[in-house]
Amino acid sequence: MRPFDFAPLYRATVGFDQIEQLMDRVLANDVSKTSYPPYNIEKTADDAYRISIAVAGFSDKDLSVEVKENQLVISARKNADDVKRTYLHRGIANRVFERRFHLADHVVVTGASQEHGMLHIDLHREIPEALKPRRIEIAKVDAVETDVVDAKAVN
Repeated sequence: MRPFDFAPLYRATVGFDQIEQLMDRVLANDVSKTSYPPYNIEKTADDAYRISIAVAGFSDKDLSVEVKENQLVISARKNADDVKRTYLHRGIANRVFERRFHLADHVVVTGASQEHGMLHIDLHREIPEALKPRRIEIAKVDAVETDVVDAKAVN
């Protein structure tokens, strides 16, 4: 794949740092990155989302969900009990991982739950009142009555 050079675009713009960082992140996405653990992102309402991650074999104590500077970081560490076990076949990957998601402005994590081997993280976009569209009422100007002089009274 041919790499793109966005340097001319960066020289001609001011204040678009987030777009530049986003483009750099997308284009620098390493193909060799692991796809473990698999995950889904779904839209549950107009301003609500859910990230579901397959975490079979991990308990609540093994998992960590943190938000740092508009990044959601989900990580897991190995359970110490696995060192003592001897497996004849190990098909469930119970290895350390860290998965990062970049959150848009005004998106907050509202909760996390684990059930049936899936970690569910709920997100909600909270748009501040200042950014919400608002309707401006148009004031009606009452017609100002002007003094009408009767022509017969003047003469």
